[in-house]
Amino acid sequence: MNLLFHCCCAPCAAGCIDRLAEEGIRPRLFWYNPNIHPFTEYQNRRDALVQFAASGNFNLELIDEYGLRSFIRTVYDEMENGPANGAAAGRCSRCYRLRLEEAAANAAANGFDAFSTSLLVSPYQNHEAIRRIGEKVAEQYGVSFLYRDFRPGFREGQAKARTFGLYAQKYCGCIFSEEERYTQQGKKREASGA
Repeated sequence: MNLLFHCCCAPCAAGCIDRLAEEGIRPRLFWYNPNIHPFTEYQNRRDALVQFAASGNFNLELIDEYGLRSFIRTVYDEMENGPANGAAAGRCSRCYRLRLEEAAANAAANGFDAFSTSLLVSPYQNHEAIRRIGEKVAEQYGVSFLYRDFRPGFREGQAKARTFGLYAQKYCGCIFSEEERYTQQGKKREASGA
């Protein structure tokens, strides 16, 4: 199978590659993540994926667009409602669609049989939403979406990234997830009296 594999980051990609290899699939890695902010975080994740691809001799295509403005436009309605109103789920679905649609379009334009994503390794992502959106954009572009539950490889991918000295992030990627992570951490510290 000729597979284009969207990568959100090196640790997540590392958690999927061995599973794909077990199926005889050696994908072409694909970077398109306009959701990652701030700029230094974007650079760290992109550079770690470049390092990971080189270490495994993987082909990698970078669509290197730091997309702060386009991402904000994409999730603006959800941002206005705030996380208390269920906006995170809507925001994430719009983010999945933004990235998976680009992967599907690229796969179709370059003769790939299918595309998939390393988002499917994370226990923190909404797998049903990713699967639904992936299948929808696959149909739209005339390619297949390869769904696999890579979650069993999540910790392995994290460990592999540490072994290779790759950058590992502390939040999903968007500026809103960063805020939520650190705000929740602060609330936990306050509650514990630390």
